[in-house]
Amino acid sequence: MPGTGSAETLALVLITQSRNAGLQDLEDEKMGCLFAMFAGIFPRLALFILWIARPARIDAAFDTFLLPLLGIIFLPFATLIYVLLYTTGRGLTGWDWFWVAVAGLFDIGHWAAGASQRNQIPGRRASEA
Repeated sequence: MPGTGSAETLALVLITQSRNAGLQDLEDEKMGCLFAMFAGIFPRLALFILWIARPARIDAAFDTFLLPLLGIIFLPFATLIYVLLYTTGRGLTGWDWFWVAVAGLFDIGHWAAGASQRNQIPGRRASEA
């Protein structure tokens, strides 16, 4: 039966292509997760490095270590923008506060996106809230 070999070969090629397409989708999901992880880590890491490299700048912007520490945990992007825009003796004025507020909205959006996507995890039940 000379015709059966080519049909089997065609079937094998189609199965291999479908498996490779599935692996490509899986690799895309991993890359998206990596991008999201870096997006979440970046402001915390930048603020931490700034705190280590230029502690006087953080000390000038805040009276105590507690506020920047809470900022790293809860509102990292807004805290980073606050520290970068803070000027000793002048503080923040006008448009500076606008950019801190925009950064705060980004932080809140990050928290909201995480909460809304939580129910899409396989095997997790929807919350009763």
